[in-house]
Amino acid sequence: MMPVDNFFRSAARWPDRIAVEISAGADQRKINYAELAASVNALAAGLQAIDPAPQSRVGICAYNSFEHLLGWLAAYAAGKVWVPLNPRNGRDELDRIIDLTTPSIIIFDADCSEKFGPTSAHLVAGKDCADTVRAHSSMINLLTVNAGKMPRRYPADGDDLQAIKFTGGSSGMPKGVMQTYRVFNSCIASMIASFGFDMNDRHLLAAPMTHGANTMILPIFAVGGTQLFMDQPSPGAILEAISSMRATTIFVPPTVCYLMLENDRINDVDLSSLRHFIIGGASIRPDVVARAMPIFNHAMETCFGQTEVPQIAICMRADDWQDPANHASTGRATLMTQVGVMDATGNLLPAGETGELVLAGDLVMKGYYKMPEKTAETISDGWLHTGDVGYIDERGFVFIKDRIRDVVVTGGFNVYPNDVEAVLGQHPDVVECVVFGLPDDKWGEAVHAAVELSKLAKCDEAELIDFVKSRLDSIKAPKRIHITDALPRSPVGKVLRREAKTAFATH
Repeated sequence: MMPVDNFFRSAARWPDRIAVEISAGADQRKINYAELAASVNALAAGLQAIDPAPQSRVGICAYNSFEHLLGWLAAYAAGKVWVPLNPRNGRDELDRIIDLTTPSIIIFDADCSEKFGPTSAHLVAGKDCADTVRAHSSMINLLTVNAGKMPRRYPADGDDLQAIKFTGGSSGMPKGVMQTYRVFNSCIASMIASFGFDMNDRHLLAAPMTHGANTMILPIFAVGGTQLFMDQPSPGAILEAISSMRATTIFVPPTVCYLMLENDRINDVDLSSLRHFIIGGASIRPDVVARAMPIFNHAMETCFGQTEVPQIAICMRADDWQDPANHASTGRATLMTQVGVMDATGNLLPAGETGELVLAGDLVMKGYYKMPEKTAETISDGWLHTGDVGYIDERGFVFIKDRIRDVVVTGGFNVYPNDVEAVLGQHPDVVECVVFGLPDDKWGEAVHAAVELSKLAKCDEAELIDFVKSRLDSIKAPKRIHITDALPRSPVGKVLRREAKTAFATH
């Protein structure tokens, strides 16, 4: 079955339940499941009228909005392959993605109309597109013309594509990851089994739909829950929205969590509705876990995956945090995933031994789009090689040390940047930090760090270095710490180690 069928089943079972609630300035709406399903079917029929071919690509270039959700669901219902076009990316990168995937249709919002260059795709104007000079048609028109119509249903195979999603590019040129119906259905089942979502869950879309937030939508719809839309999110606005909209579920990257904790309103808003404060996209520091748990209603959970194995290969549930020994863990394998640790010769290692983290199961991608050689490098004998170094303890908890390529070899010793970041981040003046190696005549590589400090910080570089030395072996302590107003980040807020390394190489 198609993953979007989980939404339509809920619409048939609970037509009057609220599927979407919007609180974005003057836009205050509630849409029930029956209304949303009718709109999805109408728009899907309209997309098929433009291009009837199943498995053709539909690009969506938009920020979070109800219209984005509607186009996303309609693309699936029409049997299309979704290509997310993150408007936070540069125009050159979006043009490369469009050239590679050749979408026949692109849906875009008014504020995204110039985010990409000339294209042969049929352009559909979405949210706030009063001036449709660039568009061939509009979402409003397609909904009106096709009201009451049903899209044609095509036979669904588990290996058919649901999406081509591009890696963040933090390790080089972005790669198109082919995610199938089987992958998405496994993701839905694993999310529900891991976090226990039910019809009372209210999911606040705080992270971009082009990234991690989209993986939460269909699991919430599958159980009859509600999607919540707010104005363009900021840490303070997210806190206010959790309180005012009584959100139970939210997904954010660690950076947003850190900024929420630093926000002036953190102790004033009511966060008691939270049941699932889910963090993903990068590791969260153990010291932050201890501080954040009581603030976020003891609802903190994490999910680990990659674009190649979306979102929920490994997870930490709220009750897993009760043992402080788990605070540095990524969690345990989820329902549809096998997790192993492998040495350089391809042998699986026993508990406690460090090697490369490998994953297998129905969550694993079909491969990289038009990159068979890269696919063969990444998936071998059924195991996907993550590029992460770590180990699994006797209880099945996974501990990720670092990316293989990020290990700093200094004076013949391996230093894992995550270990240093976990300590440096405990300094009360440090908001966020990143650790990396730079060439050094004496050490081969020297450990360096870059930090963002809090507004009232009084510390200097020497104090920070001494702070780390007092808690770690001196070989692991940074030789230099670069204090900066802003660390380099990806469009979704993830700190970019490689860019930081380049930026501070000449300091």
